[in-house]
Amino acid sequence: MKLITRIAASAAIMVGLSGPALAERENPEELYFGILSTESSSAQREKWGPFLEAMEASLGMPVKPFFAADYAGVIEGMRFDKVDVVWYGNKSAMVAVDRAGAEIFAQTTEATGDRGYWSVMVTHKDSGLTYEDVMACNKDLNFGIGDPNSTSGFLVPSTFVFAKEGVNPKDCFKTLRNANHETNLISVATKQVDAAVASSTGMYSRLKNAKPELFAELKEIWRSPLIASDPMAWRPELDESIKSKIMYFFMTYGRQGTDEEVAKARKNLAMIDMGPFIPSSNAQLWPFYEMDQIRQRMSIEGDDTYSDDERTAKILEINTKIEEIRAAAAARPRK
Repeated sequence: MKLITRIAASAAIMVGLSGPALAERENPEELYFGILSTESSSAQREKWGPFLEAMEASLGMPVKPFFAADYAGVIEGMRFDKVDVVWYGNKSAMVAVDRAGAEIFAQTTEATGDRGYWSVMVTHKDSGLTYEDVMACNKDLNFGIGDPNSTSGFLVPSTFVFAKEGVNPKDCFKTLRNANHETNLISVATKQVDAAVASSTGMYSRLKNAKPELFAELKEIWRSPLIASDPMAWRPELDESIKSKIMYFFMTYGRQGTDEEVAKARKNLAMIDMGPFIPSSNAQLWPFYEMDQIRQRMSIEGDDTYSDDERTAKILEINTKIEEIRAAAAARPRK
C-alpha cells in the first residue's frame, strides 16, 4: 500500500466493535492523559499536576496521568485505548498516526513563545571534543542517542548528522546507548558517555533549571535546523462533544479569563516548559514524513553494500514516496 494511502487509512476508526464497547470507547467516564517521562515520574507528576487539574475542572470529568518510560508506551497506550490524549513528539506522532489512528488537534509552543526547538549534540566542557572529532568514527567514544521514536533525540540527528555524513552510528562508536533526553545529558555531564544528542528544551530549560551544576558541565557542539513544537493528539474514537471540550480547554488555557487566571495558567504551562497552544492537525507531520524518507535516501546513497541497480531502484522508490508526501502536503497545507 502506498505511503499516503496508509496514512489516510490509519486515521479511520476501527470497525467490528459491539455497540456497548464502542459507546464506552467514545464516552469514557474519565480521561487518561499520556505523558512521556522525560524525567522521573514523581517529578513529572508534580509539574503536570496543576495543568491536569485545570483540564479536569474545564471538562467536568476526571483526568488522570498515564506516565510512560518511552514513546512506545504512549503509542501502544493509545492503540489499546489506555490513553485518550497524548503529548507526543513529531516522530512518535508519526508512528501513533500509523499504528493507532491518532488525531493531532493542537501544537505546543515553547515557554519562550517560540514555535519550535532544536536537536543539540553535547560533550563535557572539559573534553576538548569537536563535532568533527565525534564524527571521525574511530570507535574510541561512547555516544548517547535518543529513543528511536524521538524527534530531536533520533530522527533529526539521524537525518542531519548520520545520514548526512554517510555513517551508521552503530558502526561509529565504541558503545551506542538509547536513552531519554535527561539521561543522555546527565550521562555526558558525569562522563558516562563522551557525547550525546538531546533536545534544546531538555538542556536549556529542564536540566538548567533542575540541575544547574550538571548543566554547567556541558558544551554544545552541534545544533539542528528548527524543529516544529510537539503535537497533542487524541484517540479517534472519542465522541465529538468530548473532543470539542478538550479543544476549547487547550485553545483558551493561558489566554482567556481574568488577569490572575491567565497569569496562573501561564505559570502552570511554564512548569511543563510550554506556552499557550495553537490549533494543528496531522498535516503538521508532513515535513517529518519527508524528513524520514530523505534520511533513508541519504543512508542508501552512502551504503556500499547495494549494487548500482539496487541502489537506483531503492532511491527511485523513495523519491516517489517523497513526491506523494509533497503532493499531499500541498493539497492540505498546515497554514
